[in-house]
Amino acid sequence: MKVFKFGGASVNSVERIRNLAGIVKLYEKDSMVVIISAMGKTTNALEKVAETFYAGKKEEALQLFESVKHNHINTSKYLLVTHFNECLAQLSDFFTEIEWLLHDKPVRGFDYYYDQIVCVGELLSTCIISHYLNEVNIANEWLDVRDLIRTDNNFRDASIDWQITTDKIKTTVNCHLTSKIYLTQGFIGCTDDNESTTLGREGSDYTAAVFANILQAGSLSIWKDVEGVMNADPKLFPDAQLISELSFTEVIEMAYYGAQVIHPKTIKPLQNKNIPLYVKCFLDPMLPGTVIHKKNSSNLPPIIVIKKNQALLNLSSQDFSFVGEEPMSKLYQLFSKLKMRPNLIQTGAINVQVCLDFREDKIGQLASAASDLFDVLVEKELSLLTIRHYNAAIFEELTKGKDIVLTQRSAQTVQVLYR
Repeated sequence: MKVFKFGGASVNSVERIRNLAGIVKLYEKDSMVVIISAMGKTTNALEKVAETFYAGKKEEALQLFESVKHNHINTSKYLLVTHFNECLAQLSDFFTEIEWLLHDKPVRGFDYYYDQIVCVGELLSTCIISHYLNEVNIANEWLDVRDLIRTDNNFRDASIDWQITTDKIKTTVNCHLTSKIYLTQGFIGCTDDNESTTLGREGSDYTAAVFANILQAGSLSIWKDVEGVMNADPKLFPDAQLISELSFTEVIEMAYYGAQVIHPKTIKPLQNKNIPLYVKCFLDPMLPGTVIHKKNSSNLPPIIVIKKNQALLNLSSQDFSFVGEEPMSKLYQLFSKLKMRPNLIQTGAINVQVCLDFREDKIGQLASAASDLFDVLVEKELSLLTIRHYNAAIFEELTKGKDIVLTQRSAQTVQVLYR
C-alpha cells in the first residue's frame, strides 16, 4: 500500500492534472490511496466567499461562488468527454450544498461557516480528477473523506477521533488488493453531527499521514513543484541545495523555525509506525527527491529560514521586580488563549522580548492583555533569520549590513531579528 498526496499546485491547470494521471499510471499496479487538495487558488477564493457571506453580503458571496463554479465546470469540459455528464451531476450536488447555505443568514460563528464553505474545494477537485482518471482508463474509487475522518467540532482546527477514524478507514479501504486506487480529499473531516470540519495548517499532508498510519502503508509520497526539500527557499537563494535525506527529528526542527517543509503534526503519525516519507517533484517524477525517515541526519548543509513581517513585543516589569515564574506563566496563558506561537523569546532580569508573526488583530489583543502585567512596546516590520547547522562564514554573509535587534544562538541554531 502506498499513499500519495498532491497539493494545489500540482492540479492548478488541465496540463498538470494530466501530468498527475501520468504519475499515478506509473504506480497503478500497486494498491494506493491518493489524497488531493483543492485546485490552485480555490481555497483562497472560497475563503473570500465565506468572509463575504459572513459580512451579510449574500448576493456578492453568491457571485464569488459562481466564479468558482465556472472555473471547475470549464476544467471538467477540457478534460472529460464520456464522463462529463456524470461528473457535472456530482459537481452540481456540491454546488447546491454551498448555495443552499449562502441563501441563509449566518447565525453561528465564522469558523463554522468557513469550514462548511471551504471544504468544497477538495470535493470539487477530486470529483473532476477521479472522473478524468476513469476517462483515461485508470480505474479508481472516489471516497468522501468526511465519511471516514471523524473529528470534534473545533472548526478550522479540528482534532481527529482516532478510534472511530481507524475503524472507518479499515472498513472502507482494502489495502490487500493489488491495482486498487482510492482517491479522496485532504484537509477536511466531519463531526458526529455530519458537519464539515477542516484540520488546520497543512491539513492535507496530515490527512495523508493519517491514512498511511492507519493502513500501515509502505510509504507516503508528497508531490511538490520542487525537486525535494531544499536547504533554503530557492526563490530567495538561487544556489539552494537539495537535501537528499533527513531524519524525522530534523524536519520537525526545521518546521518549528518556519521552514516550508512538512508540518510536525504530519510527521508524528509516520514516526509512530516508522513509515518513510518521500518529498517528490511532480514536474519530474524520475528525480530521487528527499526521503525523511528515522535514520539520523548527518553532514547537513546550513539550513536557512527567513520569516518576514515579524513583530517584537518589548515587555518590561512595571515595578522593576524580576520577571519570574508567575508573570511568565500568565504570558504563556495569553499565547494559548490567542492561539499565538512565539518564534523567539528572550528574557532578562526585568524584561521579556517576544518575536511573533505580525497579525494586527492578534498582536493588538496580546499587547492590550499583556499591559496588565508589563509595560509594552511593539515594533513592527522586522525579519527573523534562522540558520541551523550554522558556521561563522554563513552567519557573517547573511547578517552583513543588517540592523540587528536581537540575536539568540545555541550549538546548532542561530536566530537574528533585524530591521
